[in-house]
Amino acid sequence: MQNPDRLPPRDLPRRRSGRHRNPLSFDSWVGTPTLVLAVPGASRRGAQDGVDSDAEQIGMEMVNLVRSYRPEVTIRFGCTEGEEHRLGDALADLAPEEGRPLTGVVIPLVTAPHPPTGRAISAAVDETGADVRVTDGLGPHPMLAEVLHLRLAEAGYVRADRMRLISVVAPSTSMTDGVIVGAAGGEEAVNVAGVTAVLLAARLGITVLPADLEDEASLEGALAQLKEGGGVRPVIAPSALGPEFPAERVTALAEKYGARASAPLGAGSVLAKIVALRYAEVLNSLGIEEPPTVEDLPAPTGSRHRRES
Repeated sequence: MQNPDRLPPRDLPRRRSGRHRNPLSFDSWVGTPTLVLAVPGASRRGAQDGVDSDAEQIGMEMVNLVRSYRPEVTIRFGCTEGEEHRLGDALADLAPEEGRPLTGVVIPLVTAPHPPTGRAISAAVDETGADVRVTDGLGPHPMLAEVLHLRLAEAGYVRADRMRLISVVAPSTSMTDGVIVGAAGGEEAVNVAGVTAVLLAARLGITVLPADLEDEASLEGALAQLKEGGGVRPVIAPSALGPEFPAERVTALAEKYGARASAPLGAGSVLAKIVALRYAEVLNSLGIEEPPTVEDLPAPTGSRHRRES
């Protein structure tokens, strides 16, 4: 019989290795590339109240949030427009260095291909000669549907919990019966928004369609399709952090077409996690983040780990 007063043996955590290890894990190394967040839009101080612009505020918040996932990395942000917090200034000291495969990684804070942001990043890199790798934006990614769900729930348009069963009737008239995932950036951005729309529809159990917020014909077509399907309470959910398509423009579109709108994605821990994953993908592709072998790990100590004689 086992002694009930005796504590169960403690299992040491095992470190996963190989292709299925945690992509957010890291091994500190000398010369880790700087992580630069490219924020679309200008960073200008408010002329009247002195409040930071959305681009600057989102940049600062995302830097702090990403740091919780990558504390060993130098993280900064730069705006693609304006004279303050310029992207070029953030890249100025990232010149090539001998013996280093890369000095920086630039991650655009957009959820889909956004041509103006892409052109601004290319111009800044060419101007500074920075030795950086530019990643894709934050989408497509399954976690974007989670963030959109959260924004819709915060506005009271959908249930906060994920739907487990099919529901054909909204619990109240304040809840939506159809959502348009709004994209900014053209046809490619709409294609990425389509992936998010499918995942969001699976979460909510209602019709969700993508549309281009900068193309009235695209938006009108999506609204008409929702109406044909019986939707009478449509909501426009922008799949954008905010600077690339401000909330005021989304609200104006919703009022024009008799719909409602949820807030842009803004800065958040889920988006910061996607940034950390994008950064890890670059390091893994360069062979920088390789898991240590068993021989590299320190030997455990203590009475439970005596060497066999």
